[in-house]
Amino acid sequence: MFASTLTLTRHAREHGYAVPAVNILDDLSIRAVVAAAVEKDAPLIVQVSVKTVRSIGTELVTTIARLASADQPVPVALHLDHCPDRAVIDDVVAAGWSSVLFDASDRDLATAERETAEVVAQAHAAGVDVESELENIIGVEDGVGSDVALHAYTVEQLAEVAERTGVDLLAPQLGTAHGEYKATPVLRPDRVRELAALTDRQIVLHGGTGLSEQDFRTFIDAGVSKINISTAVKTSYMRSAEQHLAWARANGKWDPPSMFRDIGKAVQEAVGTHLDEFRASGHGREAAAAITRAGGAR
Repeated sequence: MFASTLTLTRHAREHGYAVPAVNILDDLSIRAVVAAAVEKDAPLIVQVSVKTVRSIGTELVTTIARLASADQPVPVALHLDHCPDRAVIDDVVAAGWSSVLFDASDRDLATAERETAEVVAQAHAAGVDVESELENIIGVEDGVGSDVALHAYTVEQLAEVAERTGVDLLAPQLGTAHGEYKATPVLRPDRVRELAALTDRQIVLHGGTGLSEQDFRTFIDAGVSKINISTAVKTSYMRSAEQHLAWARANGKWDPPSMFRDIGKAVQEAVGTHLDEFRASGHGREAAAAITRAGGAR
């Protein structure tokens, strides 16, 4: 059974850490990120982009994630990342995922609020949590998003829409961006503090790759309870593959399982570093116990 994203993030907020939400690419990366969570005794959100869902298929992604997380000592949630496509949300809600991010940042506010409320009603009826994005996080990730700010709202507007729609988690613009930073970002932990004072919805930090440990901890102390990591997985995966292929070419040894082993190790190490930075390490079993008490599993 998948863990409840909302229950995990509530536990994180109460205990001063953030749950890592790690974008995966395939079965190899799923196993690697789960292994990192088990090694560090940390709760985990396995996060899947729309591009990956469409590439692998909802049924296969669900099965792989379910098998990888089964009988593990730490709780694992399964989350759909940045999805503006209601049809994909229909599929993963029906498949019993933990949560979805309905990305309505390409809509005007009235349309975004109406459709978000519809997604919340649909998802909650199936026991699925909903993350909401009304302001777009800068950057394009797996074909979704924009390199320019499309909408910006006050924290009061974000909190009011959250209350009216009933979403569980909020993804505001906090000065971060998707992808690798080309300039030093102007971070906005003040917006987290302001939102946390206005609503009890869980607050999500997107664009985590490239921030410092102190940056992460400042956001966590301000009230962030879920931090998204994607680029770090992609770069560790691809650079490990590149290094292995160079070695294979130089030595005339072409053994795919050896390359898979190296990639898995690289991804596990990269994710493990973030688990420590988010203060999530050491909280896995206690989060699992909290889920059991709350009955918060899918």
